[in-house]
Amino acid sequence: MSTVAERFNKFLSNIQLTSAQIQDAQTKYNGVCKKLHDHYYDFSYDGSTKLLVGSYGKNTAIAPPTDIDILFIMPYEEFDRYDSYSGNGQSQLLQDIKNILLEKYPDTYMRGDGQVVMVNFVSYNVEVIPGFLLKNGNYYIPDTHSGGSWKETSPKSEMENLTSSNKRSNGNTIKLIKMIKAWKYYCNVPIKSLVIELRAVNFLKKWKYYDKSSTYYDWMIRDFLRELLEYVNVSCRIPGIDEKIYYGDEWESKARSALNRAEKACEFELKKDYISATQEWKKIFGDRFEY
Repeated sequence: MSTVAERFNKFLSNIQLTSAQIQDAQTKYNGVCKKLHDHYYDFSYDGSTKLLVGSYGKNTAIAPPTDIDILFIMPYEEFDRYDSYSGNGQSQLLQDIKNILLEKYPDTYMRGDGQVVMVNFVSYNVEVIPGFLLKNGNYYIPDTHSGGSWKETSPKSEMENLTSSNKRSNGNTIKLIKMIKAWKYYCNVPIKSLVIELRAVNFLKKWKYYDKSSTYYDWMIRDFLRELLEYVNVSCRIPGIDEKIYYGDEWESKARSALNRAEKACEFELKKDYISATQEWKKIFGDRFEY
């Protein structure tokens, strides 16, 4: 017999990045950031000019490996040069970043567009976001669309929002995000990772069992999906900046299917029909959810 807690704990273990995958990621992003650092700065690379953002920075990454998001902290004196361009200075910044990296990785496909320079390694894509540190602790990052502009982003506020929730919930926030990302991956759900993160934080603010053990994870998944469906085509403020993220509705039908399966699984769990429950969880998470 395999309990709810045992199966969910094993599932979480199965979706973790391996030590080899983590080491590979570190090698890739440190190589990229050292090249940029050595170009822009005259002191030895010590990691202080890079900021891991996205899932790797927030410890919400799961296997298989996904894109690594890096914010490279540019010398602020470079800002005026790109800001004063007669054309799209933001696009020029991304092209300059790309050309610097091509010196080190001449056979690697790269593309600079939107807000990032994407470095397409075989095992990972490293997405480099050049950023200029502001006095309020946020960053200006380029946006090449519509003639070019600067967007403000607050990685520190996003991290504090997540860390505070994870501490309060006894680690359940990050675990919930990882499990929902596994559903996103297995069922090819078109939902943004930041939406998952913000909804997980907000859900656990008011969920009755927010800090309980993995014995409650079947209910946690079911109730999260149920609440998620209340936020179709809703938006939410992004921590630290005056901007909202729009949730959209592309994921709605798959969320309804997942909720239906989670409800069935929870019913089977109550009846101690653990094999049938596991079969329903597999429809949501795939074979990495084991009996």
